[in-house]
Amino acid sequence: MAELKFTNGSTLQLGVMYGIGQNYAKHAREMGSLLPRGEKIMFIKPTACYVPDGGSIVLPDYSEEVHHEVELVVVMGKEAKDVSKEDAWDYIAGFGIGIDATLRDLQRKAKEKGLPWAIAKGFHTSGPISNIVPIEEITRNKNDFEFELKINGESRQKGNSMDMLYSVEELIEFLSHIFTLQPGDVIFTGTPEGVGKLNQGDKLVAELFGFTKLNIDVV
Repeated sequence: MAELKFTNGSTLQLGVMYGIGQNYAKHAREMGSLLPRGEKIMFIKPTACYVPDGGSIVLPDYSEEVHHEVELVVVMGKEAKDVSKEDAWDYIAGFGIGIDATLRDLQRKAKEKGLPWAIAKGFHTSGPISNIVPIEEITRNKNDFEFELKINGESRQKGNSMDMLYSVEELIEFLSHIFTLQPGDVIFTGTPEGVGKLNQGDKLVAELFGFTKLNIDVV
């Protein structure tokens, strides 16, 4: 089984990877839709799509439009069921930066037909995640994480968690009301605007400023 690595050298077995769609208004608009307040898009990525720091995204031969989506990720530290947003911080093991690689052409076709996004979001190597910063090293209830994705040295996406439509605490409350979250479960919290196509040979550097980096090649 895959293990998440922490910056202090500890590890945690990777669990379910939950993804949140359209959690930044500008990205929702660039995708052509903005949901009313209260409606959320969520999906699940298989554990097998995890890629650690220094790994590669493998472009599949059944898609011609693989997009990058850089995201703040949250790792759960203990079982969470019906957790309130006020208590959510107590259930977090740490934070990192991740890339929710997406087969945009397949996702577009699925949306048009009202079908699930499983292939578009869960293909092999679609879930790179950095080493995780332990929660003890982060100010409680921090809501201003800054992050950036550079491709071949050029800035492509920049974000700040203050711009999320739903905060980390609200997402944990929402997900734990539906699922029983387990230690090692990961939440991809949504991507800011600027998503775009990946090409073979690209070198990606995603940074959660002040905390951790993720280096990924595209092959």
